[in-house]
Amino acid sequence: MIRQAVPVRPGADALTQHGDCGVTSSCRYVCRSTGSCRRQWTFKGPLAFSNQRAQRLEILMLVGLLVACAAVRLPSSAAGGSAARLARPGVYPDQNVVPVAPVQAPAFSGRVVSSKGPGQAPTVTDTSILVQGGSLRTWSYQSPYVDQVQVELSTEGRPLDADIELWHGPDNTPCKMRVYVENGDLRPFSTVIETPRGPNTVAIRNVGQMEFPFAATVVADKVDNPSAACLSSSHTIQGGALRTYPFETGVDSVQILLQTDGRPLNSRIELLQGPNNNKQVIELYTEDGRDRPFFCVLQTPGSGNVVRVLNTAPLEFPLSASVVPHLINPKEDSKPVMGGDVVISGGDSGW
Repeated sequence: MIRQAVPVRPGADALTQHGDCGVTSSCRYVCRSTGSCRRQWTFKGPLAFSNQRAQRLEILMLVGLLVACAAVRLPSSAAGGSAARLARPGVYPDQNVVPVAPVQAPAFSGRVVSSKGPGQAPTVTDTSILVQGGSLRTWSYQSPYVDQVQVELSTEGRPLDADIELWHGPDNTPCKMRVYVENGDLRPFSTVIETPRGPNTVAIRNVGQMEFPFAATVVADKVDNPSAACLSSSHTIQGGALRTYPFETGVDSVQILLQTDGRPLNSRIELLQGPNNNKQVIELYTEDGRDRPFFCVLQTPGSGNVVRVLNTAPLEFPLSASVVPHLINPKEDSKPVMGGDVVISGGDSGW
């Protein structure tokens, strides 16, 4: 227990005993000339300390704290105790330091992963580029010797909705088309775009939702050309008129060639399988149907396929259309078709 005597007048001393530690403190009132007084304490004994020793102790504690912080920032090495050094790229002073390759973001080039079995080939090749929903991809050709490019679009079985444009100079779009396919895996789209007098740029935009990407391929070295039968057989379709072309079950694909005598070409091409069942729709515009004719190959698997060509231009702008089979599978002709010919005992007789 601390016993303290309070001085009665300035200048008097008061002694206080601090338990059994032997430390005594004396308090003296020191009066200044201004009339104000303050108390001055003095500690005596083996465990007593002064104000200077307290300040030195605080300084030592601060220095120790700074040293500890420096040790945390520069951790020592486990082997030799030396501070670990950060090696610059290509410089490795320590053999234990292993360079780490930078992580690169995955590119969106490549093929669409096929949903088929492991033993079947993928739908598209590795040269295709994946176009996400709502995005735009362009292919530029600066050489004037590139007269044609082939565009191929496909999906892994989902719908395909795309805008294809040909840019020839600023604010000049001599050819553009809107393509819709119900199943891009079963019926991939393939067309040839004329690109005379370069440079030219092919722009493909996925106007579908983000959940419906498609693979796009644009090449200039391997381009499909219409056959002799396609060039020789053509029919004139007046403005506002339409013409239908039905095909047998064995026809796997058809060729379509549209051209004019130099006037603009506006057309709508539909692939139907059943009444009012559009499997593929193409809306086409070309500023010069003779300089930039339209040629494409449509896949027609199954039975009951009908190609319908509609001239959406006025009466003064007729077009010439040629629609012929491209690939024929003779094995499909002998199979029975629901609603078609009935084959008895696998023979040729039917009604």
